[in-house]
Amino acid sequence: MEFPDQQAVEGMLEPVEFPRFARVEYDPPTPTVDDPASTARESLSDLPLETLSAGATVAVGVGSRGIHDLVPVARAVVDGLAERGFDPVVVPAMGSHGGATSEGQRETLAALGIDAESVGCPIDSRMDVVEVGEAGGGPVYFSRAAHESDAVLVINRVKPHTNFTGEVESGLCKMLAIGLGKHRGAQAVHRDALSRGYVPAITDALEAVREGVEVLGGIAIVENFEDRTAHVEGIPENALPEREAELLERAREYMPTLPYDDLDALVVDRIGKDVSGTGMDTNVIGRYEVLNADDPETPDIDRVVVRGLTEATHGNGQGIGLADLTTTAVAEELDLEQVYTNALTSGSLSKARLPVALPTGELALIAAVSSIGSYDPETVRMAWIPDTGHLSEFRVSAALADEPVEHLSVAGYDRLGFEAGEPRFDPVG
Repeated sequence: MEFPDQQAVEGMLEPVEFPRFARVEYDPPTPTVDDPASTARESLSDLPLETLSAGATVAVGVGSRGIHDLVPVARAVVDGLAERGFDPVVVPAMGSHGGATSEGQRETLAALGIDAESVGCPIDSRMDVVEVGEAGGGPVYFSRAAHESDAVLVINRVKPHTNFTGEVESGLCKMLAIGLGKHRGAQAVHRDALSRGYVPAITDALEAVREGVEVLGGIAIVENFEDRTAHVEGIPENALPEREAELLERAREYMPTLPYDDLDALVVDRIGKDVSGTGMDTNVIGRYEVLNADDPETPDIDRVVVRGLTEATHGNGQGIGLADLTTTAVAEELDLEQVYTNALTSGSLSKARLPVALPTGELALIAAVSSIGSYDPETVRMAWIPDTGHLSEFRVSAALADEPVEHLSVAGYDRLGFEAGEPRFDPVG
């Protein structure tokens, strides 16, 4: 595929005056855990470890999400299990992520800082599965590596999901039902979800897992607005999914969101699987793009521009289809095998679509403001964020800077990459 060159695109677009951009700081009050590792170690006491014999092997499921304190929490859990006389092993619990290969899942964990040295135990990334039950008229699959252990627990962040809303979204239940199902199990549950809905598909698969596997429960993490740990708790198997549903409400209250209900354009510097399973959090941009599911009511954003991928995502740009515009450099960086694996496994095909890709970031911004209807640089409502997980400091157009927002302050105009608040581009935009 050959993209139009810069000269051709410049001939298609009229030059525009960009708005002035102010750097703002958004600092809503948010709780923080002082020592997440110690809290996680103590939280093991909430799980029914007394049911295990000395020397029992415990599979610790760890996923692909960018959790701020994932490494110290995982190490604390592994150390805590070893101190109690058990034999821990980390098993990647990420469905089809990492290209649905053993090496890919090992590399995904390593990119997040999780390896045998950092956590102090082996990593068993085998993709083999066993059938442990039935849900929704089909088999439920579970990681053979985890199934061969004497017991299983998972570590995950509880947060609103990027595809649906319900009493159970992203967290321990989903990791047990989908993440530890590896590629085959994730595919089966996602297929069931498209027919019956995500919540019944997940909860029914979870019930099958609980009946066929010795599940201890998990260590739940809730993060605050600044993506720091706000709460750590051990949830035993018999308290799932009810307790997780309660923590989900807390996570919804704390989660990073934009302080605006409507924008003409949103510029996102980077997307990636370490930011969100959909590259950028759909709750932040107001777009689910899921079959048989309505988008969130707010925010309402007319144009989304993506300027790059995170290093840790290793080319997996799943979620790029949520954008309207990007650059050819981003398009060429995409590892389509990984993107397609995620899309075909989850059934979220729209997230793998390629948006309009233009030769430079400057042209992408011009196209964005030129396609929203009437445009005035003094009144355009435009925000520019690093990614959807980091919203404590970002840039906004002059019109938004003049708008009073609780807990938000204007910190001045950036001079690094901006001149007097106006975007400045290098030769490649």
